[in-house]
Amino acid sequence: MKRLIRALTLLTLLAVVAVPIFAQAAEKKVKSEIVMKTGNKVHLSHSATTDVKKEVDVNDVIPVYRNAGKHPQLKEVGQVRVTSLIDEHHFEAEITKGEVKVGDIAKKDND
Repeated sequence: MKRLIRALTLLTLLAVVAVPIFAQAAEKKVKSEIVMKTGNKVHLSHSATTDVKKEVDVNDVIPVYRNAGKHPQLKEVGQVRVTSLIDEHHFEAEITKGEVKVGDIAKKDND
């Protein structure tokens, strides 16, 4: 019984320590969601944070990902090229590669 309590305590501690690490890793990418698609044009919704405004420019090519499989994992499904800023929360982009659908996520590395 003591082993079980120790194991559960250790797992809880690891989870508490690991969550901020994963959160910091996720913050290193600028993320937008495909909210509308018409032909090869898409509208991307973003958070309007300073990072997005600084990191995404017209003509940037950004990989697009989709959750795939039983265990949600992002799989690259295409690319889009940003063509214009629509408003504070939306970009317009053109699909340059792959099959992009509404709900897919476009992520740009901040490197």
